[in-house]
Amino acid sequence: MSWSLDFIHDTTASGKTIRTLNIIDDFSREALSIYVDTSLPAQRVVRELENLIEWRGKPEKTRSDSGLELVAEAIRVWCRK
Repeated sequence: MSWSLDFIHDTTASGKTIRTLNIIDDFSREALSIYVDTSLPAQRVVRELENLIEWRGKPEKTRSDSGLELVAEAIRVWCRK
């Protein structure tokens, strides 16, 4: 089992920037999580992954680009765990 993580940025009609963290099961293509907020720091990404692991179990691997949130120290520590 592997999951892919990616971010999408958008702007509301009022000009407010929003971001989504999208976590997809690579095999079934199921959207496991789409988390929306105005800011998604690395610690929030870790918290969302932990919640998802409690619900679905730990994936064998995760895939992502090298966005700042996904190369932060909090993510590296989480991956080593």
